[in-house]
Amino acid sequence: MSGTDSSQSNFGKNKICPWRHAYLFDNIFRHLIHNPKKILGEFVKEGDTVADFGCGMGFFSLAMAKMIGSEGKVIAVDLQQEMLDVLLRRARRRGLEARIRTHRCESDRLGMTEPLDFALAFWMVHEVPDAGRFFKDVSSILKPEAALLVVEPKMHITPEKLSEIKKTAVSAGLRFYPSQKVRLSFPMLFRLK
Repeated sequence: MSGTDSSQSNFGKNKICPWRHAYLFDNIFRHLIHNPKKILGEFVKEGDTVADFGCGMGFFSLAMAKMIGSEGKVIAVDLQQEMLDVLLRRARRRGLEARIRTHRCESDRLGMTEPLDFALAFWMVHEVPDAGRFFKDVSSILKPEAALLVVEPKMHITPEKLSEIKKTAVSAGLRFYPSQKVRLSFPMLFRLK
């Protein structure tokens, strides 16, 4: 996502993870480090409409599809069509395709209007060129009681950059709340002000 508004910062300096590299960390062993039920269980409920921004190959999207049940919906959002294609193949193999809708966003906007009960941005905000625009887009579709969980990787994020991400989210109309710990990561929970 790009833009020139004053909330834009140095987020665009990091490159987007190529889709083929996602196989390195999106595998069966990841459940030992990032247990989706443990991380998302308090936020994702049966019947919810949830979004997974930067969904990659579907590690969290597939887990949320199980959690939301047959009445819920997961909107899996990614910039790279290859990621979405792999996610859909995985969903088909698990019988979860009906619960997941893929959405290919643009580099400068999400392009979504559907109200969300919960949104996840796991290890992706540091790749967004205009975080201010991203957080504004997300806050515009969160339901009043909804939460946005942002999780950033410790290996890519300095404490200064983390502070910048938090400040940018707050400037976009979100309020920061303490969050549970997530291994190898900096978690940040936001809700509408």
